[in-house]
Amino acid sequence: MNSQQTLAPLPETDPLLPENAAAETPELETPPTESSQSGKYATPDWANIGWVVAIHLGLLAAPFYFTWTGLLTCVFLGWLTGCIGICMGYHRLLTHGSFQTYSFMSRAIGLIGLLAGQGPPIQWVANHRKHHLHSDQPGDPHSPREGRWWSHILWLVPYHSSEEIQATHQRFAPDLLKDPFMRFLQKTFLFWHIGLGAILYGIGYWLGGRETAISMVVYGMFVRLFYVLHATWFVNSATHIWGYRNYETTDDSKNLWWVALLTYGEGWHNNHHKYQRMAKNGHKWWELDMTYGAILVLEKLGLAWKVVKTIPPNDKATAVKPPKFAQQQQTVKN
Repeated sequence: MNSQQTLAPLPETDPLLPENAAAETPELETPPTESSQSGKYATPDWANIGWVVAIHLGLLAAPFYFTWTGLLTCVFLGWLTGCIGICMGYHRLLTHGSFQTYSFMSRAIGLIGLLAGQGPPIQWVANHRKHHLHSDQPGDPHSPREGRWWSHILWLVPYHSSEEIQATHQRFAPDLLKDPFMRFLQKTFLFWHIGLGAILYGIGYWLGGRETAISMVVYGMFVRLFYVLHATWFVNSATHIWGYRNYETTDDSKNLWWVALLTYGEGWHNNHHKYQRMAKNGHKWWELDMTYGAILVLEKLGLAWKVVKTIPPNDKATAVKPPKFAQQQQTVKN
């Protein structure tokens, strides 16, 4: 595919795909999905467990190899892989189609998102679209209704067969499966992280020798991955437990300010669940959304277009009614 062309249009038959992500989904006919609760007793996925344990073990070296160079590397790569890679790339672009861009940009952002350690684009997008279809219902991969720790991290423990994974990808991410580069990323996930670690070590050694090299690896890889992973997992867990709601939805999604700060605007989760395709998650003046700002920068540079900025006129929103006390206060003021 020519890098100056956009990715092929997505099929319009499935409301979970980005072109139709704002559509209501309860009436969608799907095969019955077994609750993920049963997965707690399944065979463990030792690859997932090993990956998460390795990141947390590497974190233990942080106090012994602190340098300002390492910390700055962590902050920059945390923003690049978290905000640009996951929040803007995996989530708002590839999952929900909140804007359009060139295919080379989609692939580059997909690669950046992969370096956040949360899996390849096809896997992440398929799981997230599945979450929206079954949000806080049987079949949701990570609902707090099945346990707070389950929704945060334990949902990664159960093993899924290759046939089950392939079926999920074909059902929920057929558009990405058509892209050879996305399929290539699916097969080479670990190699990119090894490569990034080697590059960081080389740069650090050139800048300040062995100590700086190790510091850049520890902070640029392990500390950063710890931060980005748990920040994203807080969206799965905390924003379905605590916070306030601007809209009535069929799930438990809420807006939680501290998760929004950690995730560059993803914590305004109730807003997102009501209007999934909107590029802007913050709907109130105080709901800051750094990821949306990054999308606007791309639009100004001519690298993004068809940014979904407003609520669709035919979308019937149901605003949450204020508490009785607030209604009484409004009556007094009037």
